[in-house]
Amino acid sequence: MTDLDLATSRRDITDALLTALERRHEVLDAIVDADNRNEAVDAVAKLLDKSTLGAEAILSMSFYQLTKDERRKNQAELDDLNNALTFTLAERPASSGDSLELRPFDATADADLFATRTEELKVAGDGSGTPAGEISDEIAKATERVHNEDAVWLVGIDGGEKVGFVFGELTGGEVDVRIWIHPDHRKKGYGTACLRKSRSEMAAYFPGAHMVVRAPSA
Repeated sequence: MTDLDLATSRRDITDALLTALERRHEVLDAIVDADNRNEAVDAVAKLLDKSTLGAEAILSMSFYQLTKDERRKNQAELDDLNNALTFTLAERPASSGDSLELRPFDATADADLFATRTEELKVAGDGSGTPAGEISDEIAKATERVHNEDAVWLVGIDGGEKVGFVFGELTGGEVDVRIWIHPDHRKKGYGTACLRKSRSEMAAYFPGAHMVVRAPSA
């Protein structure tokens, strides 16, 4: 996740919190009417026209954040972020992760995507940095590591289109996480979205292991 993506996500959250406070009665009604948390998040996001990321932050607010002092701090932070950023979340909509899905790598269906990644980077898919071997050999080795619960490869999907990879390799009790986004889908925020979505996935595959993000693309 780049510094710009982090700042953009923070701006989106701060803006959502301020909007929620301005429309707090409507927001409270939407939450009270919801059957569960997910429904409440969807209702708030739709009501305020904000991302799911912003709506999640609203539901996680503490009561002290309703005070005038905290509202002033939020407004000041939003002003600073607006001044510092040269783009907004609307210009990098994928970074919110609302439309992105991650699914396990399919050795047959996703071989073409892995071939594109390997042709660009010229290195093996295991994160070792060694020269890439034959695509079929690389995939076979990855499949074995996944089977042995030493790795997980995930494919990012948006609107039915494959946009990139998240690679997780277990090494010495840590999970080395690497992200690669297809050249056609870069500069849209997919790297941020993949990283955000992958945290829960990696935690499920490797419970208790520490995640280490090695590079924005690999």
